[in-house]
Amino acid sequence: MSIYKFPVVVEKDKDGYFAFCPELQGCYTQGDSYEEIMENIKDVIRLHIKDRAESGEEIQQSELVSLTLMEVVV
Repeated sequence: MSIYKFPVVVEKDKDGYFAFCPELQGCYTQGDSYEEIMENIKDVIRLHIKDRAESGEEIQQSELVSLTLMEVVV
């Protein structure tokens, strides 16, 4: 059993929550609560990693991730 760490971006708007893993293409989910999407994204990532491992693909992880919220006036 291996342990992986991936960045997950969570966004909230009027319709609920959306989460995705920028390092793993296609790993995203949505839901009504933060707790729901965190469980969902964990499952999605787990399935993605299992599939890639079974295909013999390498699973790379970033060493540094930086995220900021930037205000832009237009």
